[in-house]
Amino acid sequence: MHRRTFIASALAAPVAAQLAAPAVAQQVVFDPTPQIVNIKKEFLPGQLLILPRSYYLYWVTEPRTAIRYGVGVGRAGLEFTGTATIDVKKEWPTWRPTDEMIERSPTTYGKFKDNDYVQPGGPSNPLGARALYLFQNGKDTYFRIHGTTEPDSIGKSVSNGCIRMLNEHVIDLYGRVPIGTVVTVL
Repeated sequence: MHRRTFIASALAAPVAAQLAAPAVAQQVVFDPTPQIVNIKKEFLPGQLLILPRSYYLYWVTEPRTAIRYGVGVGRAGLEFTGTATIDVKKEWPTWRPTDEMIERSPTTYGKFKDNDYVQPGGPSNPLGARALYLFQNGKDTYFRIHGTTEPDSIGKSVSNGCIRMLNEHVIDLYGRVPIGTVVTVL
């Protein structure tokens, strides 16, 4: 072996060892803070895209660009998927759980059983500061994009199917999103 070959081999060994070392997976940290991000070109400006498995909602602002918000989503079996439109928007909305919610969790929703009580809007209302109501073919899906009284639920699958946002984030989104906005939940 020539001296140059030996030196080159000796210098290359540590590099080869690093290249052969198993890759260490980098953990992506969930950040609910609204951020401008790149998005695939098939999503058009003025659309909302929700990726429940990553806990993000995207408001597409221009081709390939969106504002990303962190969200909380429905528990397994309770989540909405598909396409809808926002046909109603409300500030400090009233709320009543669905009959299915009352049946599933009678202890939690007992005050709503066998009556027509509707919780008034306000800081203690589960829909929070704003709600965007999702419709399909003119019919209410009973799914909402709304604020929350439980900020720790953002980034988790805990709701009865709705998309939750921090109140300050849903207030921001509410001001941007017009009636008729297309919402796609993958």
